[in-house]
Amino acid sequence: MRLDRIIAVRNDKTVYKDRNRCLKVFRSGYSKADVLSEALNQARAEQAGIPVPKIREIAVIDGKWTIVSDYVTGKTLARLLVEEKEKKKEYTELFVDLQIDLFSKKCPLLTNLRDKMRRKIAETGLDEELCSRLYERLEALPEHDKLCHGDFDLSNVILTDEGTPCILDWAHATIGNASADVAQTYLLFRLKGDIPGAENYLKLFCQKTGTAREYVEKWMPIVAACRMAKCNEKERGVLYSWVNSPDKY
Repeated sequence: MRLDRIIAVRNDKTVYKDRNRCLKVFRSGYSKADVLSEALNQARAEQAGIPVPKIREIAVIDGKWTIVSDYVTGKTLARLLVEEKEKKKEYTELFVDLQIDLFSKKCPLLTNLRDKMRRKIAETGLDEELCSRLYERLEALPEHDKLCHGDFDLSNVILTDEGTPCILDWAHATIGNASADVAQTYLLFRLKGDIPGAENYLKLFCQKTGTAREYVEKWMPIVAACRMAKCNEKERGVLYSWVNSPDKY
């Protein structure tokens, strides 16, 4: 394997291209369990008929855990929206339709979203009273069994050279309430400063599914709190304002 072309760099991983393979190399000391969990999530998504890069092997390269998958040629929707602004409506519709299709798939062996959210709230460092309010809010919301990507973002959807979509990064996949996943995607738009994009996305999702915006908004303080468990200082202030003002939603 040759690590000679970097595709992307993140805090805890570097992604390389090696001929027709993609190598996601995690930093030294990264949890083996988390690497294997991500790979298993992706394999289960593939088994459910979702377009994902096919995993070829799990390897250790220079002491670092690595997920080796097929390299997908194409561009992310995030890049296409920059390069082809005239197709904004078309690409946004594709993005929403893909997420709605995900919700129709069955992946019963994935982690339960509600259980994961309970754990994340406990890791936020928020005071006991605020955590208690978040737990109560979570328990009051319906529990479903929809496939939730957990990081459904424009940068995680590739439109291949053949014109077919491919969905990346399955580390946070769970089964739970679809509106929680929608609230998470809305939050990702907002954290990037794309308020118009966030509003267009949520409006389109609600129109296509007949979901009340208010129902999605009930999840927003919870998904914001869950993200606080692992965020940078800049994000933390924004997220705290969402968590501490639940009546805003």
